[in-house]
Amino acid sequence: MTQKELRPGFTTGAAAAAATKAALFLLLSGKSQDRVNIRFLTNETCVIQINRSNLSKNLSAVLAESFVIKDAGDDPDVTHRAEIGARVSISEKKGTGTVTLLGGRGVGVVTKPGLEVEVGRPAINCGPEEMIREAVRDVLVEFDRCDRDVNVEIVVPKGEELAEKTLNARLGIQGGISILGTTGIVRPMSHDAYIATIRSGISVAQAMDAKRLVFTTGRRSERFAMGLFPDDSEEAFIQTGDFFKASLEAAGAATGIDQVIITVFFGKAVKMAMGFPHTHAAKSELTMKKLSLWAREVTGDETLVANIAGSNTARHAFTYIHPLHPDLILRVGEEIKASALGFCHNRVAIRAIIFDFEGRVVFDSDPCRKGTP
Repeated sequence: MTQKELRPGFTTGAAAAAATKAALFLLLSGKSQDRVNIRFLTNETCVIQINRSNLSKNLSAVLAESFVIKDAGDDPDVTHRAEIGARVSISEKKGTGTVTLLGGRGVGVVTKPGLEVEVGRPAINCGPEEMIREAVRDVLVEFDRCDRDVNVEIVVPKGEELAEKTLNARLGIQGGISILGTTGIVRPMSHDAYIATIRSGISVAQAMDAKRLVFTTGRRSERFAMGLFPDDSEEAFIQTGDFFKASLEAAGAATGIDQVIITVFFGKAVKMAMGFPHTHAAKSELTMKKLSLWAREVTGDETLVANIAGSNTARHAFTYIHPLHPDLILRVGEEIKASALGFCHNRVAIRAIIFDFEGRVVFDSDPCRKGTP
């Protein structure tokens, strides 16, 4: 049986470019389009449907607006099915062909250094900006209006609500979502967006002069980690999800970062200890097999070995390990540290902390700390 081919989608940046193109065409022709052709930055092209368009007037200009429903394909994210729009106006008199790009309602504003966009600017990254400007040029050329100045305001009607489901506030993006996309294409299962978020988080931490980063795998582990390190800035805490290798490679490449503290629950700890670059991908039976092998090497207790081998999950196995076999937890923690040092190419110091499933520290690789920062 062949595996179903996953359907690609397009980014918020591509959606904004398509909306811009449709709005400017409406403004110059008086005609609405139900779809437009957009060139991705890979030189591929895509036909994107327009959800709605309309013309309006204010005291100074005629405005056209168009909206696109963002389609992330078979790799949906927070912005999948979100409406992305553009409001466009054009100068009546000849100008210099300047395109002014603004962020309207639902588009965040950058408030912290370290991101691709300067502080105070709308959170519209370089790739999307290039696509939007190209969309404007295409229409101006078609109507022979290349000497006119154009204002483009990107809007996301539910952007503020969507932003609450992202890490934007941590990154210093306030008031809405980011308009993102390196190429314009969303490729299913590529994980590019999440890895880009990790790298952005590290960049912000650098800009805020953080010398150490605290890696967590999600909100719950982050909450416990913040309790351990209350004096560290919020920017120093990076949610890495399942991206063990990619996050450490990014930390290793960052200038000025001296240490990474990995805080993790025992389940993902075992996968990290096994050196899986992406911890979601590991099969449970493989994990239990390795953990039971370590149990034999460390304890020699065949009953423990059998119990672990027969466990459904690492969480199940943990009930046999803790608190009777701290040396086995020590082995897991040491293997995490070794894997992490390999992934970051020994460019930063690594400290590993393992939580039990209630958030208590059961391992800390710093011998002077014994579970406290």
